[in-house]
Amino acid sequence: MLLKDLFVDFPFSHPSNIPYVEIAGIAIDSRAVKPGDLFVAMRGKFSDGHDYIPQAIENGAAAVIGEKDVGQVYNLPYLQLENARHALTWLAAAFYNWPARRLTMIGVTGTDGKTTTSNLIYKILIAAGIKAGMISTVNAVIGDEVLDTGFHVTTPDAHDVQRYLARMVDAHLTHVVLETTSHGWSQHRVDACEFDIGVVTNITHEHMDEHGSYEAYRAAKARLFESLEWTREKPHPQGTTSGNPRLGVINRDDVKSFAFLDDHIKVNKINYGLGEEADVRAVEIQYSPSGIRFMAVSKDFRVGISSKLVGAYNVSNCLAALTATVYGLGIEPEIAAQGIASLEGIPGRMERIDMGQNFTAIVDFAHTPNALKVALEAARAMLPSPSERGGGGEGRIIAVFGSAGLRDKEKRRMMAETSAELADLTVLTAEDPRTESLDGILEEMAAGARSRGGREGETFWRVPDRGEAIKFALRLARPGDIVLSCGKGHEQSMCFGKTEYLWDDRTAMRAALADYLGVDGPKMPYLPSQDKREEEWLKS
Repeated sequence: MLLKDLFVDFPFSHPSNIPYVEIAGIAIDSRAVKPGDLFVAMRGKFSDGHDYIPQAIENGAAAVIGEKDVGQVYNLPYLQLENARHALTWLAAAFYNWPARRLTMIGVTGTDGKTTTSNLIYKILIAAGIKAGMISTVNAVIGDEVLDTGFHVTTPDAHDVQRYLARMVDAHLTHVVLETTSHGWSQHRVDACEFDIGVVTNITHEHMDEHGSYEAYRAAKARLFESLEWTREKPHPQGTTSGNPRLGVINRDDVKSFAFLDDHIKVNKINYGLGEEADVRAVEIQYSPSGIRFMAVSKDFRVGISSKLVGAYNVSNCLAALTATVYGLGIEPEIAAQGIASLEGIPGRMERIDMGQNFTAIVDFAHTPNALKVALEAARAMLPSPSERGGGGEGRIIAVFGSAGLRDKEKRRMMAETSAELADLTVLTAEDPRTESLDGILEEMAAGARSRGGREGETFWRVPDRGEAIKFALRLARPGDIVLSCGKGHEQSMCFGKTEYLWDDRTAMRAALADYLGVDGPKMPYLPSQDKREEEWLKS
């Protein structure tokens, strides 16, 4: 594509005399530049892409876009724009011929439950016979192809999102479920996605390091609904009743965000919840260790819902998916119920690891105070009764988790407080300490546990190495207990210093169980905390 053609529908000011240069691709990492690519130099928190322009040119960049006035330093076209990061999403959409304009786009955001709700919606679309794709923090699904979206990925970068959407158009898909994060919205990664339906699960405490305040964080999430206003009219995909519904779907039970979002949405809107005032609500709820059952009720329908997901919070996620698809896409409630029932589970979300032990081991992604709270509550509901245990008293919850370095520090204390109140025993450990002191992070968490009556060495412990922490928790377990390892879920790495080490909590749990049971199993993944003093890996 010609460079000038990327600016045909560009919504911001730009130079008028764009040179005649052919562009083969778009890159934001100078190391990934291939001959003929457009290199977009963006300023980040820890680095500045402008510093890597020479490397991009050396690798064959045909043109460069940036924000700084560099004069005539480079012997190739350089276009200066006001905000390169904001521009990237529109340039990428143009490069891939505006794929979202040929798809029905369903955006899902929220602090907790985004991935689960996205998967539920995707399953409902498939049950309805719709050719659908999905982009989540776990993977991208394009027909029969499943692509890993990375180690520590929130919403993929703008040019990657548009590339995925273009591939979905080429695969003749008609609908896409796109999980979006506050980072994705604040950094304008999905501004050109032309959403038709927006869904919010909840907005609780998270990413204060990025946004500065809850209000700013909430506003970033709310941009999903603003985007519905600038979505262009689209053709009606075959087999659906609406190609451009412009519907906002919000959680009536999320007290802190509901009133704000309800007032903020300027297009059609509908809400869901457990209370009688919700437009779509759940009644006759039944919880069990194997799943949930309830009746979904609105003024238009009453349908039974059965899901293999556990916990009260997944009732809300099911309602969100049901509401979005029934009222946004005209799918029959009974078909939506079939889609919900077909979801076996989500990788790293309340995922059971069973190697024959006489207690339950679970890996979950809960890494926020609210997510930890609902995970612990769900685990409590799964505990067997004394009679099911054969007497001997109530089962216990043993929680293992950490809190990330260089991220929201306030939640360290909050999560430890939550566990001290809701778990029986707590093991504090590493979770991506990065260049912060792991001992310092654990001390902040220990202070939170003590503030809620935790007694170190009796009800909570600090075990810095995560593999050893999981092993320690297993040794604490008695028959019928639940060991819940939280914070990493599906993720495939952990960051110590500035290095990402391969790490999967599920593999670690299996390795620890194999060691505990004396059976064959995987090897415990390596972390530098296994054999280095903290000062050594911080320096490295």
